[in-house]
Amino acid sequence: MIKNPFGSKVNLLKTDAAKSIEPSLMLEPMTNHRLDELVRQISPDVTGEIGYWQLNVDGRDVLVITDEAHNRMRVICPIAYQDDIDEAELIRCLEANFNSALDAKYALRNQALWSVFTHPLAQLTDEQFMDCAAQVVNLANNFGSSYASSNLTFGGK
Repeated sequence: MIKNPFGSKVNLLKTDAAKSIEPSLMLEPMTNHRLDELVRQISPDVTGEIGYWQLNVDGRDVLVITDEAHNRMRVICPIAYQDDIDEAELIRCLEANFNSALDAKYALRNQALWSVFTHPLAQLTDEQFMDCAAQVVNLANNFGSSYASSNLTFGGK
């Protein structure tokens, strides 16, 4: 058990509710081959290979990268070069990560601002992948305006 910042204890092991799920009701784990099918549903003009896809969605370059050995999946979309963004915009991105970015987040890497979604690969559902891909593109498109990944926000600006 660990204590979280809000004072309640969090059990890092499976909850009783999760333990009671019938194995037959558990979903099949997401694989690179299933993800390949989903990526191609989003855009027929996919380049790359299994585990590293490049596609264009709504005029934006989107990358889907997986690591099956470490059970990770990432959807990323470049937004702007860091030198082209002022400090107020970077602060606004951090605020959005708390209020309006939801599952996708703004991140800096190699002097660029990105829209990013990460998730354990095997536990990802088809619906979650489609939703997260949409959120990543929406977050990139809304940089400089609403800074939102969807219509849902949690307070704030």
